Amino acid sequence: MPDTPPTQTFLQEFAVVTRKVRTLFDARVRKHEGMTQSRARLLLLLVRETRMTQGELATAMEVAGPTMARTIDSMEKAGLVAREVDVDDRRGRWVTLTDTAKKQARKVLDLSLTLQADVLKGISSEDIATTRRVLAAMIENVGEAEA
Repeated sequence: MPDTPPTQTFLQEFAVVTRKVRTLFDARVRKHEGMTQSRARLLLLLVRETRMTQGELATAMEVAGPTMARTIDSMEKAGLVAREVDVDDRRGRWVTLTDTAKKQARKVLDLSLTLQADVLKGISSEDIATTRRVLAAMIENVGEAEA
């Protein structure tokens, strides 16, 4: 049986790694913080961006608007996020983290950094740089294919 060219299995392997990393992150964040991966990802986004609209969050997390609305609603009820009126557009609402969520987000960020170190252990900086270039090209190619 001839060897399979690497290009034939690359996307499948990439999908496996992505799924396994998400599963591992979900397990760790559930165990240590008692929250879902989607809540944890939203916390990390809002730490980085400070405030975002529901639409911006949905786009960044690649979920439908109603799904994001439910996530924000449940996090608001849990005291993790607040909705603030956009003074420039009263129809708009900013989603921001509460002080409680900021503390929890720090713990989630630490879990995320530990996961990153575990997953990338033994991989050289040069290999990571090459992989990042490949991923950037793939993202561009996907964007062109969608157009």
